[in-house]
Amino acid sequence: MTTTTTGRYYEDLQVGQRFRTPTFEMTSQAIKEFAAQFDPQPFHLDEVAAQSSIFKGLAASGWHTAAVVMKLLVESDLNLVGGTIGGGVGELRWPRAVRPGDVLRVEGEILEMRRSRTRPELGIVTVRLTALNQADEVVQISTPALMVPTRNPNAT
Repeated sequence: MTTTTTGRYYEDLQVGQRFRTPTFEMTSQAIKEFAAQFDPQPFHLDEVAAQSSIFKGLAASGWHTAAVVMKLLVESDLNLVGGTIGGGVGELRWPRAVRPGDVLRVEGEILEMRRSRTRPELGIVTVRLTALNQADEVVQISTPALMVPTRNPNAT
């Protein structure tokens, strides 16, 4: 397995920096397949059963949405050296259900940056990820902390 060495280091980033992702279309089939394996509830698996749920129709699992957001983050123009490695999530909300046919994209912003106190080769970068559908409706908000390699571990 190789690690990518192209991309941005901690020193290449700054608070307030924004980034965008490509898009991803959620299909009925993908929603059902994810749910069958990871969140097997009727409103994620069956259109008829979903009609009588709080969602009033088939809805993607929030965990499916989160997985798609991760995919889009990896493919974004943030482009971190060594990959996109999470160190935790401070906030995770799903204000609107994702439906079959929704086309998702993510807009990101760097909120905070600090060097790791215990691992000088890493910086910790907190980002706000806002996932939107094709109508610009917010479907997920999250604030992960990303572990980003530093170019110079000896710098302060």
